[in-house]
Amino acid sequence: MKKSALLFLCLLSGSLLISQSRKLPIDTTVTTQHSVTINGAPINYTATTGTQPVWDQMGEPIASLHYTYYTRNNVKDRASRPLLISFNGGPGSGSVWMHLAYTGPRILKIDDEGYPVQPYGVKQNPFSVLDVTDIVYVNPANTGYSRTIPETGKEVDREKFFGINADIKYLAEWLNTFVTRNNRWRSPKYIVGESYGGTRVMGLSLALQNQQWMYLNGVIMVSPADYKLYNTGGAVENAISLPYFTAAAWHHKALPQELQQKDLLEILPESENYAVNTLVPALAKGGFIGETEKNATAEKMAYYSGLSKKEILDQNLVVPVQYFWKNLLKDKGHTIGRLDSRYLGIDRQLFGGRPDYSAELTSWLHSFTPAINYYLQEELKFKTDIKYNMFGPVRPWNNDDDSTRDDLRQAMAQNPYLNVLIQSGYYDGATTYFQAKYTMWQVDPSGKMKDRFEFKGYRSGHMMYLRREDLQKANDDIRAFIKRTANTGKSAKY
Repeated sequence: MKKSALLFLCLLSGSLLISQSRKLPIDTTVTTQHSVTINGAPINYTATTGTQPVWDQMGEPIASLHYTYYTRNNVKDRASRPLLISFNGGPGSGSVWMHLAYTGPRILKIDDEGYPVQPYGVKQNPFSVLDVTDIVYVNPANTGYSRTIPETGKEVDREKFFGINADIKYLAEWLNTFVTRNNRWRSPKYIVGESYGGTRVMGLSLALQNQQWMYLNGVIMVSPADYKLYNTGGAVENAISLPYFTAAAWHHKALPQELQQKDLLEILPESENYAVNTLVPALAKGGFIGETEKNATAEKMAYYSGLSKKEILDQNLVVPVQYFWKNLLKDKGHTIGRLDSRYLGIDRQLFGGRPDYSAELTSWLHSFTPAINYYLQEELKFKTDIKYNMFGPVRPWNNDDDSTRDDLRQAMAQNPYLNVLIQSGYYDGATTYFQAKYTMWQVDPSGKMKDRFEFKGYRSGHMMYLRREDLQKANDDIRAFIKRTANTGKSAKY
């Protein structure tokens, strides 16, 4: 009889476990206490991770966004302490990348150049900016643990979430609630976005200001993707890839000796000058360029790219970046990485127009995926059976009516406190450093606000912070930017 009862209880408990639905709590928080040593000084902090709803016009939850919020303990004047709001990109990427490798108090266990090291895990970040600012990492809908409601997506109005303007609109509203709940209205505020996050934060700068009446002190764009440039195409987009070609070829010692013997920062201004002042006009002529000029242009492009003159002429001077990744090191049997061209790949065959895979991304996923799952569940105690979406189902993504570049201009014009910091890696072939400079130049045609823009470059790729030297430098650059632009004491007027 006892055995029967025991068997019944086991079967009952088993059926209960099986019948549990895998749902994310719509509105919840988990709080834990931690410490970290930053630049030699110990800092105690509180980590709050949880979910906060996105509501529709009737007050019904239509999504729940997961976030992690770090606040330094024992701060006497929280009102004057800055708040940094962090997004990644994709679109469709979780906030894992900058959270667990850049500005947060914990980073991946990787080597000094940023390559994965087993066993996977996390360690203290000695360069985190948590000493000067509180930080919140936000996962947009369907990224990380965030989900639309219902989670099946069958009844979800996708137009409310998955597009440039929809994304900006609901995130601005969500941030209003977050700032209110956490009593941060008086704090100097900064938003940082990586890759597509650059487009996102350009748009958010004006949406927060004009729709939520939330004024910012700074916008930080890390390896920004400017969709306005990509949709324009033509001579400019093609020409401004050349300085990236120069940087990647220099790293792999593929340039002529005359350039190779110089430092990277000596040769990049040469390549930039040629791209803007000579290559753009040449490519603008298209098929009407003269043979003499065409040959001279191909020769100079070969000089600055590491490709052969014949390869460039075969493509009529328009060299896709995919071709460059595939063919720069073809003679050595390797491709180079898209997001970080220091990485090498091995393709099935040497011939082709693009690599079989992204060598750097497969490497990063080795270490990021186990680390974020371990960290959130075991260290921050956020227990859930929901899968952490490194890249979530957000496609198709609506790129129509992209006004984000001008949104940033308007926000800056209306808000004299608003400053911009752009950070890029020289070896990023997806959102190149020179594209980022070009975006910076194009935001304000008047030139009257150019003293509020700052560009910083690093000797690594898209996630330049993976390399320890650049992790320190890039965090120091953010730290200095925040210190310079927060609590200025000046009147908001021109």
